[in-house]
Amino acid sequence: MSASFEIRDLPEILGAEILNLDLAQPLDDDDFARIRRSLADRAVLVFRDQEKLTPEQQIAFSRRFGPLEIHVQHHFHLAGHPEILIVSNVIEDGKPLGLVDAGKYWHSDLSYMALPSLGSLLHSKEWPAEGGDTLFVNMVAAYEALPDDLKAKIDGLSAEHSYLARNLKQQKLNGELRPGLTAEQAARVPPVVHPIVRVHPESGKRALFVSEGFTTHILGLPEEESDALLAQLYAHSTAPQFQYRHKWQPNDMVFWDNRQTLHLATGCPPDLRRTLYRTTVQGDAPRGIAA
Repeated sequence: MSASFEIRDLPEILGAEILNLDLAQPLDDDDFARIRRSLADRAVLVFRDQEKLTPEQQIAFSRRFGPLEIHVQHHFHLAGHPEILIVSNVIEDGKPLGLVDAGKYWHSDLSYMALPSLGSLLHSKEWPAEGGDTLFVNMVAAYEALPDDLKAKIDGLSAEHSYLARNLKQQKLNGELRPGLTAEQAARVPPVVHPIVRVHPESGKRALFVSEGFTTHILGLPEEESDALLAQLYAHSTAPQFQYRHKWQPNDMVFWDNRQTLHLATGCPPDLRRTLYRTTVQGDAPRGIAA
């Protein structure tokens, strides 16, 4: 049976609210297709009032979009549900409950994989009275706003993405809050190369696909030139005119399209608890303009 729910575009440059939909209940194929189209069109979906949603139901809904990723930081999987990564600032008995420093830099989830994430779903379990916002940017709009000469320069270029480089930096900053990787874990996340401009497999739109989080350098350019060009693209793509700030409400679940967005966690006061459950859907190999 078709569910009666509303998809309401947010006034910002991306995003839509999904209202009057209980994801704890079955969703038929037509309604699922409607949600998938909205994700490709609006890039970030906000499902309100998902207080009844269990981890099993979050996993089941996420899996309808594709295979789920098991995050390399296995320390922070939800017990019995490795598909769920706990994102939390809570420390219990001196140990973090989840990934404390998740998202403290602009990034697209799992861009460091050969098959980067299609999208991520984050369900709010504990929310602070203040802070905890998440910023998103529209990388399609950012690409479209580039000068024509800069588009021509980057359209055929590729860049390396590396999880190990970022993890090492975060370890130095946060010590035991972000454990190091074993040799086996590190072998699962070697550096990969993706086009700087990727074509969205559903909408056909072009989007920038670089981030300060995981992009290390542009292939074929001297280091100084690569660093300067990446810095220019980072500053441009994360400018305020491309941003949406999500202010979390109780029981929100937010689903973002990693193929056309970046996101950043703004943080909250350390004495306020914040815990979320994340599932991540595997995507396809990014296709560049020349492919």
